Amino acid sequence: MDLYDSSECRLVESKNAAENTESRLPWDRFSSWLECVCVVTFDLELGQAIELVYPHDVKLTEKENHLTSFMCFPGCLGDTQFSFRLRQSVGRRSSWFGEDAYSRDAPVTLQRELAHFYGYVYFRQVKDAAVKRGYFQKSLVLVSRLPYVHLFQSLLQIIAPEYFEKLEPCLEAVCNEIDQWPSPVPGQTLNLPVIGVIMQVRIPSKNDKPSGSPVKQAQRENLLPAPLMLPSIHELDLFKCFQCFLIHIQMLWELMLLGEPVVVMAPSPTVSSETVLALVSSIAPLRYCCDYRPYFTIHDPEFKEYTTRTQAPPNVILGVTNPFFIKTFQSWPHIIRLGELKMSGDLPKQVKVKKLAKLKTLDTKPGIYTSHKTFLQKDKSLIKRLLKGIQRKRPSEVQSAILRRHLLELTQSFIIPLERYLASLMPLQRSVTPWKTPPQIRPFSQEEFMGTLEHAGPQLTSVLKGDWIGLYRRFFRSPNFDGWYRLRQKEMTQKLECLHLEVICDADLLGWIKDKSEVEIVDLVVKLREKLMKAVRQQLPVKDGVLDKLEGYIQDYHPLSTEDLQTVLHRH
Repeated sequence: MDLYDSSECRLVESKNAAENTESRLPWDRFSSWLECVCVVTFDLELGQAIELVYPHDVKLTEKENHLTSFMCFPGCLGDTQFSFRLRQSVGRRSSWFGEDAYSRDAPVTLQRELAHFYGYVYFRQVKDAAVKRGYFQKSLVLVSRLPYVHLFQSLLQIIAPEYFEKLEPCLEAVCNEIDQWPSPVPGQTLNLPVIGVIMQVRIPSKNDKPSGSPVKQAQRENLLPAPLMLPSIHELDLFKCFQCFLIHIQMLWELMLLGEPVVVMAPSPTVSSETVLALVSSIAPLRYCCDYRPYFTIHDPEFKEYTTRTQAPPNVILGVTNPFFIKTFQSWPHIIRLGELKMSGDLPKQVKVKKLAKLKTLDTKPGIYTSHKTFLQKDKSLIKRLLKGIQRKRPSEVQSAILRRHLLELTQSFIIPLERYLASLMPLQRSVTPWKTPPQIRPFSQEEFMGTLEHAGPQLTSVLKGDWIGLYRRFFRSPNFDGWYRLRQKEMTQKLECLHLEVICDADLLGWIKDKSEVEIVDLVVKLREKLMKAVRQQLPVKDGVLDKLEGYIQDYHPLSTEDLQTVLHRH
C-alpha cells in the first residue's frame, strides 16, 4: 500500500474542479445570485400572504414566510421600491456552496451574508375596478444573501412591470434566464441578459484601488441590444440620501464608526431603507459589524428585543416609517427624523441637531436628536463645495462621488495608523524557519498603539483637527473594532502560514533528513501533509507552485520509511 494518502491530492483536484468546471446542479447559477423570488399579495381572508415562491423547491420557514409577507406591504399608492434585511431561521443552510472562492476575493463590505437575508422589493398598489376592494396590490421580492442593492433594484425595474402584466409564466422565464448567468466573480465584468435587456456589471474585488467613483468598465463586445451599463452593483446615490444633513455628515460618520444605536424615522420605506444603507456604507472600506435593518416594522421578531426599556439599546440601526415609533424609541440615544425634502431657495433645507428632550410625539419636527458631541471638527470646505455644486446644478452622481471620496479618505486616515501598528506586530520574515513552528503574532496593545499616534497618526493624511485619541478609545469599545481586528488577525495568521510554507519549499529538505531517524522523517511527512491539506482547505493565498512542490516532497520522501512506519503514517 502506497504511503502517500491521496486525500490531499483529491482536495487539490476538487479545488481546481470547483473553480474551473461549470456545475450541473439544478438552479446552481441562480443560487449564486438569489435565494429565491417571492410574490406577496393581499388576500381578503388571509391578509397579506406569499402567493408564490420560485424556484418551487425553495422552502421558507413559517417565520421567514410571515415576516416577508408583512415587510412587503407598506401601503403606499403607486409603485414603491425599498429593501429590508431579516435574520434567517436557525439551522437553515445556504443553497449556495461556493462561499470560499467568492469571499476570498470580494471586498469585506460585499461578503455574502451567512445569518441574514436581504429582501429587495417592488410593491405596486393601483386602483383596479376588477378587484373586490378596488385595488391591485402585489409585491415582487428578490431574496438574496448579497448586498447588491443597486443591481437588484435595477433588475426589479425591468422585470416587475412585466410580471404584474403577464404573471407566473413571465417569472418562470426570468428565473430560467438568471440560472444562465455566470456566477459573480470579483474583478470580472459580466453581461446579464433578462427579458431582452443586457445588464453589464463589474463585480468589485478586494484588490481594486479604493476610489470615490466606480471602476470604469470597458465594453469589449458589440452587443445587440446595447447593454444597460450599471456603474455600480451596490452603491446608492449618496448625495440624494444625505442632502438634508450635509452639514452634519461628520457626526453621522462618527456614529457609524462607533456602532452607536440609531433610529432613522422616514416618510417612506424607500427613504428609510436608502438612508440606512447609505449610513452603513459611509465607513467603507471598513465593514459595519453591527446589525442594521433598512426597513423595520412591529412584525419583526426582534421588535421586543430592540424596544425593551429594561436594558440599554443594542448596537443596531433601524429604519422605520410608523410615526407611533417615536414614543417607543424615546430612550434611544440617537434619532434621525426625516421629513419630505424642503428647499430653502436653491438649497435643500438642512435639518438641525436637537436635544433628545425635545423629542415629542407624532408632530416631532425633522432633525437629528442626539447628545453626541463630535470628536472631530467639521470639514467646512467639503460642505461649501457640495452646496456650491447644488447651485451650479452639478449632477447628483458627481456630488455623490465627491462625498464618497471624502468619507473614504476620512475612514482611511482613521484606519491607516491602526494598519501600520498591526503590521509591526508581525514577526520578522527572517524569524520564520522551516524547522520550527512559526513565531506568534504579538498581541494588540491599545496603550502601545496610542503611543504611535504622535508621530504616525491621522494628522499625516487628514487636515481635520479634533480629539482623534478620544475617538480611537471609543472605537476600541465598539463591535466595529472587534470585527476589524478579528478579520485582520485571521489574515495575518494565514500570511504567516503562507510564509512558513514558502520557507519550507525553499529549504534543503534532502540535506536535513540525511542524518535523521525514520521516525523523524515520518513525523516530517505527516506535518507536511497536514500543512498541505490545511492550505487547500482554507484556500491560503500561497505563491504559485508552492502546493505542488509540497506535494512532491511528500511523494519523494515517504519511500525512505519502512512498512511499519507507512502504517503509522496512514493512521494520521
